[in-house]
Amino acid sequence: MRLKAVPILRVMDVPTTKEFYGDFLGCQVDWEHYYEEGAPVYMQMSRNEFVVQLSENNRYREGSIIFVGVEGIEELHGELSQKHNLRQPPTISLTPWNTKQMEIFDPFGNLLRFNESVS
Repeated sequence: MRLKAVPILRVMDVPTTKEFYGDFLGCQVDWEHYYEEGAPVYMQMSRNEFVVQLSENNRYREGSIIFVGVEGIEELHGELSQKHNLRQPPTISLTPWNTKQMEIFDPFGNLLRFNESVS
């Protein structure tokens, strides 16, 4: 048996979503769907094995937390620190459970918690 979870996050507008997840985090748009004209967007963006679905539908709540396992957190930190549209400077901290962790809020109040095990 193999399971895979894909979180669905609430977003408020498509241009800001694409700027943050695309331009800042380096994700690509996998698909974008509107159930009818004028309906909220439902889309998927990804980068490597990081996959997230994003919806403007108000049945979803903002303020979710996603735990993202990463290999190469220092490299990701360096990449994000060089971005011109940096909203907040990411920092890496060492957790009491012996991982490196970097937290970044998206523009809609969702927290992305990047985590790498320390050997």
